[in-house]
Amino acid sequence: MAQTTYLPTLKQLQYLVALKDHGHFGRAAESCYVTQSTLSAGIRELETLIGVVLVERTRRVVRFTPLGERIVDKARRVLREADELGDLARAAGRPLSGEMRMSVIPTIAPFLLPRILPKLRRDYPDLKLYLREETSGQACEGLHHGRTDCVLLALPYACGDVETAPLFDDRLFVAYREGEMDPSASIRPAEIDETRLLMLEDGHCLKEHALAACNRPEMRAEATMMGTSLHTMVQMVDNGLGVTMLPEMAVDSGILDHTQVAARPLEADNASRRIALVWRKASPRERDFRLLADVLAEARP
Repeated sequence: MAQTTYLPTLKQLQYLVALKDHGHFGRAAESCYVTQSTLSAGIRELETLIGVVLVERTRRVVRFTPLGERIVDKARRVLREADELGDLARAAGRPLSGEMRMSVIPTIAPFLLPRILPKLRRDYPDLKLYLREETSGQACEGLHHGRTDCVLLALPYACGDVETAPLFDDRLFVAYREGEMDPSASIRPAEIDETRLLMLEDGHCLKEHALAACNRPEMRAEATMMGTSLHTMVQMVDNGLGVTMLPEMAVDSGILDHTQVAARPLEADNASRRIALVWRKASPRERDFRLLADVLAEARP
């Protein structure tokens, strides 16, 4: 008589990965849309099934055992492969249909998405596009862990082993309060007072793109890294606190409206960033991603 083998369920693996990602039973349960007791019971069932402890539970800390860490990594791959079963079916159907999860970085999302979403709704009504705004590092991590299907970001950025569809170049502008700088057609890096330069805080790749384009090492040491969004940076400049860098798409979208802030192109080599769509290599939905990239490229400001 053949021996029955009981295998972990995808739901149990999902609970385990969520606990690892959130480090808290309550938050992990919320992310899975279940109660905390349901998630905890599912993980205990998984431990009983494979006969080992995966998570050490205390009142304050959730700590994974060494074997638990390894099994979480394997569980991520299993869940990603399971997702791709659905991707295979969707890829065989109508183009750009079904669910798609796209992460977008904060220095792109508010300026490009309003241009493309109406067109996507009109031309591809069967597409359910779920959007997540997060920094480049978080987005790329989510891509490789299977939390998102594709990422709209700015290059250069090391996102790992991915397929890339470049969309268009987005120039960098220097923004300053009117009257503070010479209103010439463009501004050279040497004209920028590094002690008054305001930049986004760490984690935003626009900061790195701007500093690299200026090619002035002292700027990294002297600039004030405190902005959490481009809209916040503009308000700080409008209040006379300094100057900052903005992407062209933000300027074209009217971010300076109703302020006394002016913006001029940065005159330097590589004074732009390249907007691109990236996705995991060998994804069954490559055709969909390339079609989406074409739609995004048409929305160039």
